[in-house]
Amino acid sequence: MAKDLKTMFIRCCGYLQDPHHVASFQKLCGVQGSFPVKLSRKEWENDFFVNGACVKRHQDQSGNGEGHVGGQQIGPLQRSVTAGEQHNDCSNKLQHGTALLSGIGETTEQETVSLEGNRQSSGCRLTGKPSKAVESDRENGDSSGRVKPLRRNSLTGDVGQEFIIQNKFLFYLFTFGSELGNEMFFIVFFPFLIWNVDAFVSRRILVVWIWNLFLGQSTKDIVRWTRPASPPVVKVEVFYNSEYSMPSTHAMSGTAIPFSLFLLTYGRWQYPFLFGLSLAICWSFLVCVSRVYMGMHSVLEVITGFLYSLLILAVFQSTLDQIDSFYLTSHHAPLVIVILHVGFGFLAFTLDSWSTSRGDTAQALGTGAGAALASHLNHQLGLLADPPLSSLPLALPPLSAALLARSLLRLLLGVVVLLATRAAMKAATIPLACRVFGLPAGDVRQARQHMEVELSYRYIVYGTVSFSCVCLVPLLFSYLNLS
Repeated sequence: MAKDLKTMFIRCCGYLQDPHHVASFQKLCGVQGSFPVKLSRKEWENDFFVNGACVKRHQDQSGNGEGHVGGQQIGPLQRSVTAGEQHNDCSNKLQHGTALLSGIGETTEQETVSLEGNRQSSGCRLTGKPSKAVESDRENGDSSGRVKPLRRNSLTGDVGQEFIIQNKFLFYLFTFGSELGNEMFFIVFFPFLIWNVDAFVSRRILVVWIWNLFLGQSTKDIVRWTRPASPPVVKVEVFYNSEYSMPSTHAMSGTAIPFSLFLLTYGRWQYPFLFGLSLAICWSFLVCVSRVYMGMHSVLEVITGFLYSLLILAVFQSTLDQIDSFYLTSHHAPLVIVILHVGFGFLAFTLDSWSTSRGDTAQALGTGAGAALASHLNHQLGLLADPPLSSLPLALPPLSAALLARSLLRLLLGVVVLLATRAAMKAATIPLACRVFGLPAGDVRQARQHMEVELSYRYIVYGTVSFSCVCLVPLLFSYLNLS
């Protein structure tokens, strides 16, 4: 019985890990990729023109369908096609203007030739009218939906492959959902929570988020599963494509933050239970599904990230009061905070070679260390005191133009200060770290692949940013009468 259950579980995991399910979901949502597909000689017509001369593709005595251009023989052609395209005629096959020429005999290397781009350098040109299929695609706006990933690969600099978006609403929706797990969201969300909502809640959510990210990234480096294969998966996003993928840390963050926000605010603030629960579920669902849509994770990896995050949240939820109380009141807290966060950063860097996931882990730990130290200092100086227990539950203030304007002004001013702090510290930290550790500072990307530089950069820059967010920016608000 146990053996049968184990076999069934393994088969279920294998089924959920299949990248074809990701590709099918992307196709259902209107994402269409372009992949290099080798075309048979029957699919290529004999008449297209190079330098005004017709190139005849014919079978030689060996049966190979080869072509001749200016006395030179060329081999079977390949090109990049979109899924589901039909190759009805020569014009339709060349509608994207790209072919791959493979050598003959001993030569196996492929050279990518842009038929349109090489026209000036080689004098080649194609004649003939576009096919009806191409004209139909243009009329339907397919060419306008052809895009590339928004950001380059963080490790290799690869820009990714073109793909076609047929449902722009879902594209923007899932792009937004994916951004809920990226740096710019956190640099806006946590400050807004601290400055405009509740510093008590934000401190605890930061603890949950930091340890979720650390445990998730560390698990990735232990399991070492690669991203879903492409093809068949379309890489709508490539920024994290060089990292390992099991479990999805976006799904973990997208689950930990909304559910911890709900658990920490319900009963402390007055609002309907179903509203808070529905918001948490929708938030988590959007982030999790967006990772499948982006082609970054399989269904199994997203489900694992979701369940893993709930497990971590269940463990930490009962200890958050003790952790927060220790950070605020203990005289040993600053030393423990620094040792704990820096030590786990070193541990993360020993699990595998450098990648952006090492940097993200160190960044989260540095952020947590800076925020915890700032919270300790605030408590010792009597700044930003939490409301007394007698005032609970807190009532939501009525919305007004003045309240919205004041909140937005605090957010805009504070984020500008944080971004300026980050830029200044980044410009100073990396060259300084390279000088201290005797490393060349000419190539920043290469320099940051050294643990000494990357840890110094992440801890100093983001520790300073989070310290400013929790301690210095609120003091600025008090000075400007914006508290």
